[in-house]
Amino acid sequence: MRSLLMRNPIAIATAWIGIYLAIILSPLLMLLLYPTAPGRGFWLEFSVALGFIGLAMMVLQFALTARIRTFESAYGIDVILQFHRYTSVVAFLLILVHPIILFVTDPETLQLLNFFEAPWRARAAVIATLALTLLVVTSIWRKKLNIPYEPWRLWHGIFAVTAVGLGLAHGFGVGNYLSLEWKIALWSLFGLAALWMLIFVRLIKPWQMTQHPYLVEKVVPERGDVWTLVLRPRGHNGFTFQPGQFAWLTLNISPFRMREHPFSMASSGDQEDCLEFGIKAVGDFTNQIKTVKPGTVAFLDGPYGVFTFDRYWDAAGFVMIAGGIGITPIMSMLRTAADRQDDRPFSLIYSSSTWDDITYQEELEELKEKLDLTVVHVLRNAEDDWSGETGYVDQDLLERYIPIHRGSRHYFICANPKMMDQVERALHQLEVPVTHLHMEHYNLV
Repeated sequence: MRSLLMRNPIAIATAWIGIYLAIILSPLLMLLLYPTAPGRGFWLEFSVALGFIGLAMMVLQFALTARIRTFESAYGIDVILQFHRYTSVVAFLLILVHPIILFVTDPETLQLLNFFEAPWRARAAVIATLALTLLVVTSIWRKKLNIPYEPWRLWHGIFAVTAVGLGLAHGFGVGNYLSLEWKIALWSLFGLAALWMLIFVRLIKPWQMTQHPYLVEKVVPERGDVWTLVLRPRGHNGFTFQPGQFAWLTLNISPFRMREHPFSMASSGDQEDCLEFGIKAVGDFTNQIKTVKPGTVAFLDGPYGVFTFDRYWDAAGFVMIAGGIGITPIMSMLRTAADRQDDRPFSLIYSSSTWDDITYQEELEELKEKLDLTVVHVLRNAEDDWSGETGYVDQDLLERYIPIHRGSRHYFICANPKMMDQVERALHQLEVPVTHLHMEHYNLV
């Protein structure tokens, strides 16, 4: 029996949005239920409301990044992390506007910026705002500032805890709006929830991973400078996953170090004895995959993701569009379909640099014998004797290969951001229903 989530994912996603809005707007209700003190005008109350909403949004950032499966299964981690980034900026602006309004409407409050003479609650607000500013700046411009991912992640957590902790302290210290016991209890609950999420991510989840280790069985070279990392569970049954999902991989170090990397499973979702990851050598960590020795200990946090055809069991068929290493989750779906003897039509449009760069080239040809599979290779740098498609996956090319009845298929797209944007725009122009478009982004970090 299919789960409710798979039957009506839109309803579940909408419900979580409603819950999110109710939580961040709860400070407004708190203000309405508290009589305004004499002499406190509209702008003062408005600035306080903005500050409380911003603080509530910051508290919820801990939940957004905790990889809670209930949330993740409704949207996918890539969407949640994008939402996390955008709402962090919005929260920062709301919190920043809060003191600016105070300074403009009541210039005497500028004295609160005198750090050494101001009351402790004002000093807490200043430090919290500086921490939040550093958090936003180092996140938006991390790559331009050449900050490595692991140190950035450590400091990102420190800045977040400082901003939220001292922000709550500031609110309690001011006292005008948090003097009633039920309001103190509500904001204390917010703070404890954030603390619990932090403990869960940093301590409980890594401990759970140590109880389910994996061993590297082998590393297999593939075309396109890709390496297949094969893992086998040690002392447990591993986990089942839906084809197209991914996991966070920690290799040869303790999961408490928080040095993990997301990779899609390339193996069949119905293959339970081992897991395969297709990893392209493009950075410091991925360039080391080819040197990993059999027997190396690995840990996995997963599975995650909604980029899977298992959610669309009643679809008539599928169009899959991949660029480079974006073939990995799609390969998982094709291998699973072959294992299940799925008789629905599959179309794969696969963009590569050259013929020799086509990862899983030979296996794709074999899958054509097991599935109703059409493969269209698109080469950006083709040899003179190449008679197939060249250039980029644009609207004209897609129009030649996707079904005439656009809504009869579901479309799965995984490629670099530029190609995904181009394909998405083209499919919209070709009137593919937006509910039938499913996209997986490379870069989650």
